[in-house]
Amino acid sequence: MAMSDAALRRLAWAAWWFFAAMFALAALLSFFDGTTRSLSADLSFLVVLSAFPLTGLLILRRQPGNTVGWLLVGIGFVWGLGGLGDNYATYGLLVNPGSLPGPAVGALVASGIWAPALGLMGTFLILLYPDGHLPSPRWRPVAWLSGATILTLTIVLYLSPGELIEAPTPGLTNPLAVESAQPVLEAALLVLLPLFASCFVACAVGLVRRFRRSRGVERQQLKWLATAGAVVASVFLVSIVTSAVAAPAGREPAWMLVLDQVSFLLWAMLPISIGIAILRHGLYSIDVVINRALVYGSLTVSLAVVYLGSVLLLQLVLSPLTDESDLAVAGSTLAVAALFRPIRAQIQGLVDRRFYRQRYDAALALDAFAGRLRHEVDLESVGHELRTAVKQTVQPTHVSLWLRSTP
Repeated sequence: MAMSDAALRRLAWAAWWFFAAMFALAALLSFFDGTTRSLSADLSFLVVLSAFPLTGLLILRRQPGNTVGWLLVGIGFVWGLGGLGDNYATYGLLVNPGSLPGPAVGALVASGIWAPALGLMGTFLILLYPDGHLPSPRWRPVAWLSGATILTLTIVLYLSPGELIEAPTPGLTNPLAVESAQPVLEAALLVLLPLFASCFVACAVGLVRRFRRSRGVERQQLKWLATAGAVVASVFLVSIVTSAVAAPAGREPAWMLVLDQVSFLLWAMLPISIGIAILRHGLYSIDVVINRALVYGSLTVSLAVVYLGSVLLLQLVLSPLTDESDLAVAGSTLAVAALFRPIRAQIQGLVDRRFYRQRYDAALALDAFAGRLRHEVDLESVGHELRTAVKQTVQPTHVSLWLRSTP
């Protein structure tokens, strides 16, 4: 029997409060467990994770049967289960040792919860977005493979022998381990982990295929998620590259630590973009966001290259005259200020020609019409030029021009 909308909303609220209670309890227990934790890292982790169920709750309040909303809430519920296991283990092992039975089982639940949580985020959330259906029936094998891989990997993780890395106390081993099956479980992990990542890639390909065939509102919804994903991936890649470059130095500078935190916090953009797209708040403004991001991102890189290149060049030229770099810096700053407008115009034209061709062609048609209008005096010719310009820019099915007759 199908549940009513009111019952679905109550269930969504229950899942949200379960998630919130588990992580609030984890924050409370962190003051008593005697371990040293990074407050900023914990807050960043909480912000990113809470964005998923909170967005799902907002969606389900208006659309109780929305599949994507339930996936977002489900992701929060799964992370909440991990928080429950971690809280149970922390209290039973550190806060009040011996007071709870089987605290190692709670630590085991928390250590392996990443497989179903990340699996839902990287497969079904992408594959079913934005309407809750597969891109086409041909994607059913991918959905079944993703579900089977997530379930099997979770079972293998919970049965594999070894030390629980995320346990509250060091040296804690898996209480449900099957020692006799260790070779089989290790071989299964070697197969399942690459397959797990391959399911992510396959679902991303499904999203791209859906975008190429989409029109209207669905295309705008996909643009929101694609833009957020591009921003997250770009900043995350920059963070990884800078960390790899700074690794030989032995210590990361403060700005690099901030970049790492920002790159992690940006993951919250994914559920936020999904919520905006589904609830359709400012849906069509995404074209403006993409346009400005392309233009000013390219402009920033170009001006930075010009600035650094001119500073180095002027220092090389002026080094026989002065040892100070103030003149080179001042000259480079003036050069960047002078080049700002022309470079911006060139980049804007390039972006419009490449990504917004219809709008670019319409602007060219209007400019050409305005130029001809300045030299045209015949009313019939003006009407013909106006109808031609409207056809080129708006592309209507029919154009009519009425002129008020003069007495």
